[in-house]
Amino acid sequence: MKMITAIIKPFKLDDVREALSEIGVHGLTVTEVKGFGRQKGHTELYRGAEYVVDFLPKVKIETAVSEEALEQAIEAIINTANTGKIGDGKIFITNIEQTVRIRTGETGKEAL
Repeated sequence: MKMITAIIKPFKLDDVREALSEIGVHGLTVTEVKGFGRQKGHTELYRGAEYVVDFLPKVKIETAVSEEALEQAIEAIINTANTGKIGDGKIFITNIEQTVRIRTGETGKEAL
């Protein structure tokens, strides 16, 4: 089992959620986050004063998938979150040692 953590632009969330749902990924956790990468923020103008926005709003999506569904899920995220512009985000993949569904006690893939 693998944990996919994707940091994407907020307006792409619905597209990514739909694409993951279409390939059979039904559960995900979404968190509103702020951060920066290579773009290092940007400057904005407010009431005539210029100021720097260091941390840009992003959305973090976390979902657990089986090893068989991993490549398909990564492709779905890339295809729907890509705008071709800087700041599209990143995808991180980590191993999951064990999964337990609290309600039923199911473990492993059955708990996904």
